[in-house]
Amino acid sequence: MPTEHDVRAMMLALPETHEVVIANWGDQPTFRVRKKMFGLVGYGAPTVCLKATKETQAALLQEDPDVFLVAPFFGRWGWIDVVLDRVDAEELAELVEEAWRLTAPKRVVAAYDAGRATPRRS
Repeated sequence: MPTEHDVRAMMLALPETHEVVIANWGDQPTFRVRKKMFGLVGYGAPTVCLKATKETQAALLQEDPDVFLVAPFFGRWGWIDVVLDRVDAEELAELVEEAWRLTAPKRVVAAYDAGRATPRRS
């Protein structure tokens, strides 16, 4: 079962990612690449909120509505909430990376893929 610390580590391991705490959101930690947000996780929160496409959101909600939820506030744009104590760590890592890929500049994604042994195709 992944924890909020595991999710933070997954997000911060991706190139050019940094954490920005938003005071107006109750000191909510957000994760960004080039100032664009791709994830949020609270201190001790039971879920992580990730950027996704509307198609991915619909597929995940249909796949397992106990694990994947429409994110409050951001759900209308495809964002999902993932219940940490119900999600497989490997699947979560894939969703975190996909959220980052949707946000990062193409050049940054290409450099990341070039540095990996088996580049992933989006």
